[in-house]
Amino acid sequence: MGFGSYDESEQENQELSTGDEEGVTVEENAHSGDVAFESDASTDELVDQLQDMKDDEDEEEE
Repeated sequence: MGFGSYDESEQENQELSTGDEEGVTVEENAHSGDVAFESDASTDELVDQLQDMKDDEDEEEE
């Protein structure tokens, strides 16, 4: 058989598993709580740091 060809008999009577037997429980690992942090840096310093990080990403893409 050539590239891209397949045997149609292989496509018949296939069993499809929907995965219902071993489903993922989305809420199983849900966490609730608060996140807090303290910083001695001013808002302007943090904005400058963010801008530097964005500039670094732009330089890497070039």
